Amino acid sequence: MNPSRPLRRSRHDRVIAGVVGGLADYFGLDPTLARVIYVLVSIFSAAFPGILVYALLWILIPEED
Repeated sequence: MNPSRPLRRSRHDRVIAGVVGGLADYFGLDPTLARVIYVLVSIFSAAFPGILVYALLWILIPEED
């Protein structure tokens, strides 16, 4: 995690809106690994509505310059 750098949606590591790519960049993870983790947590956790959280993050996190 890089606290001096703000969280932004990725323009280069994007599949849909760049949310998971931006999170991966912020936390220093491989984007593919971050996507796999996000999908697995979304599938196996009834308390984690993955699509709704993704849509909310898409709205809240600004796109990188």
